[in-house]
Amino acid sequence: MQDLILDCVKAFLVGGAFCVIAQLLIDLTAITPARILVLYVCSGVFLSAVGLFEPLRRFAGCGASVPLVGFGGLIARGVREAIQKDGVMGILSGPLTASAAGIAAALTFGFLAAVFFKGKPKKL
Repeated sequence: MQDLILDCVKAFLVGGAFCVIAQLLIDLTAITPARILVLYVCSGVFLSAVGLFEPLRRFAGCGASVPLVGFGGLIARGVREAIQKDGVMGILSGPLTASAAGIAAALTFGFLAAVFFKGKPKKL
């Protein structure tokens, strides 16, 4: 039980740090949220390329793998594995193969949300 609590605390702290950094970027800079999302995915790819993402993921668990940084790490790992298996063509197929389940889930649940809930236009 104590290990579970410690794992949850580590995930909360690392995931929360990612959120704090994003919020500071929104509040203190002119960077748009869309660019921050791209920055986070690219950061995950970079951390994976220099060998820091996997130790972070082992330490923080879902606190590192669930946010967009984790998606970038997943893409980088998919490319690396596909290049070893298929050569240069793995650059194109690796990211899609590695992230297919997450993309399919996002599309499915997004569709279901659109079917069952009625959106309202934003009032300006």
